[in-house]
Amino acid sequence: MIGRIFRAEEVAHWLTYEDCIDAIRTAMSAFSQSGEAQPLREIMSIGNGILFASMPGREAATGHFGAKLGTVIRQGSREGRSRHRGLVVLFDGGTGDVKAIADAEAVTAIRTACASAVATEALARENARTLGLFGCGTQAHTHVHAIAHVRRLERVFVWGRDHGRAADFAERVGREAKLDIAAVEDPREAAAADIVCTVSGASEPVLRGDWLRAGAHVNIVGSSYDGPREVDDALVARGKLFVDSRRAVEVAGAEYRSALTSGAISSDHIRGEVGEVLAGRIRGRTDPSEITLYKSLGLIVQDLAAVDRLDINARAMQEAQAAAS
Repeated sequence: MIGRIFRAEEVAHWLTYEDCIDAIRTAMSAFSQSGEAQPLREIMSIGNGILFASMPGREAATGHFGAKLGTVIRQGSREGRSRHRGLVVLFDGGTGDVKAIADAEAVTAIRTACASAVATEALARENARTLGLFGCGTQAHTHVHAIAHVRRLERVFVWGRDHGRAADFAERVGREAKLDIAAVEDPREAAAADIVCTVSGASEPVLRGDWLRAGAHVNIVGSSYDGPREVDDALVARGKLFVDSRRAVEVAGAEYRSALTSGAISSDHIRGEVGEVLAGRIRGRTDPSEITLYKSLGLIVQDLAAVDRLDINARAMQEAQAAAS
């Protein structure tokens, strides 16, 4: 039996930011409490700018399991421009049936931002009001909306390698999100925000540790394997580092591994998983002046939780419509 298939536009329609944040909050907490070892993401270079990735796993909160299969396709000659193609397949943990299939690009766009929002909610100062974005693509777009659900944003600063694109982003997303968004030419202006998100897809650091202000929280998102890195070793050393999966970051977290290799940090620099903070097992921020970091590699449990909530929402709406007819 194969459940519902959700195309990209249906993912956007049925899965709200609020619901996705709630689902991922539960999934990350359950992941860290379960102690279940999830297979690491496998990435294969196909050639012609195409990477093929597979992520299998089980979501401890529901018992459902599944996988994400997809490609990352470089777009044109400009660094950091890429598209994701693929599917997330969710299996019912009780019957083994296919519960739902969803467009992976659409799911990844919202679940990655919502995971950053969960980390921001757990680690950023309560009075954080400004957001700095490094990058102006899809993830920058979804991060604006997701972060705005967990902190009352007053101003957003966006920096991109192409200032024209950043300016277009600021106008378009600012109007859409009803936020004051400014494109900046100096990356230090974006780095001075209370909350900073690197979503650039850069291969070399675009954010330096000495640019941050005391009390900042940084979501390091753009690099999902050991290679490209968006922040320098000094930034990793300066902050309290929390991760989505300790095992995954130790193996594939480019920024962590670079700082470790250079001697900027020791092997005990990771304070813990965000899920452990959510579960109350460890403390997150302990002082308003300290800098907190969240390294996001992406977990299959986040994808599965998002697709499960998507399927639940769609079914509930269909049932309501049927009852009303």
